[in-house]
Amino acid sequence: MTTVSRISRPLRTAARRAKRSWIGWAFVAPFMAAFAVVIVAPLAYTVYLSLFRQKMIGGNAFVGVENYTQQLTNPVFWDALLRVSLYMLVQVPIMVAIALAAALALDSARLYAARLFRLAIFLPYAVPGVVAALMWGYMYGTHFGLIGNLDDFFGITLPDPLSSNLVLASIGNIMVWLTIGYNMLVFYSALKVVPGELYEAAEIDGAGAFRVIRAIKLPAIRPALGVAIVFAVIGAFQLFNEPNILKVLAPNAISSHFTPNMYAYNLSFAGQQYNMSATVAILMGLITVVVAYIIQRVAARKEA
Repeated sequence: MTTVSRISRPLRTAARRAKRSWIGWAFVAPFMAAFAVVIVAPLAYTVYLSLFRQKMIGGNAFVGVENYTQQLTNPVFWDALLRVSLYMLVQVPIMVAIALAAALALDSARLYAARLFRLAIFLPYAVPGVVAALMWGYMYGTHFGLIGNLDDFFGITLPDPLSSNLVLASIGNIMVWLTIGYNMLVFYSALKVVPGELYEAAEIDGAGAFRVIRAIKLPAIRPALGVAIVFAVIGAFQLFNEPNILKVLAPNAISSHFTPNMYAYNLSFAGQQYNMSATVAILMGLITVVVAYIIQRVAARKEA
């Protein structure tokens, strides 16, 4: 083997590796371009807006973290955050518990008309959130809706679901009704892949139905439970459509800062305070990421 051939072989190998590398980048380039345009660019622009402030004299001026400091000391922001946190702490466990119970009932193979039961629970998920809010808002009405009709028929006065004390629970009821079906299918799909040998061993040991659920089914679907809880928490922090639509029916109970997303929306489109709106959006994004990360860590630790 000549000296030239010994030198050229590594060069040809390096060239082939570089070519394969560029081929790989060519395949992922369409996704990376879409990701940059749809995700990275809007996020970067939002961060940019949050670092500036429009002033009457001087125009758009760089203020650093001053917008963040102002919002973190703003009682309006904390009021909205605490309200949506309370909503999350109540709505998410109720939704997960009902969806899990429905999935376990389907998986038991003892449920009569199981297909009809599954369809009935999943059907609300096919209803758009805006339509669901309008529909439930009509039923909540004390003068024209279901509550009002029941009051007239029985001659009683039921509590107003859209009052200040009950409106958050009423919104939670809408979201539970909407999301049970999807999460039920997630849990049911996870239950269907549990190895049959585990059930056979439990039957030989004489384990009852509740022991099987506690010792086999729940540990087997723990990853699915963790994913469902994370997505439910993210959805709770993003609460916007339902209170924004019901605000027309309950203007005294639902304020313009009822949730952080409503607060950011009204800062931007009603108050023309785009910089503050961007600041609230970034803060809520960071809070959501931290909470979701904590939940994932807790779930991973229990799984280990």
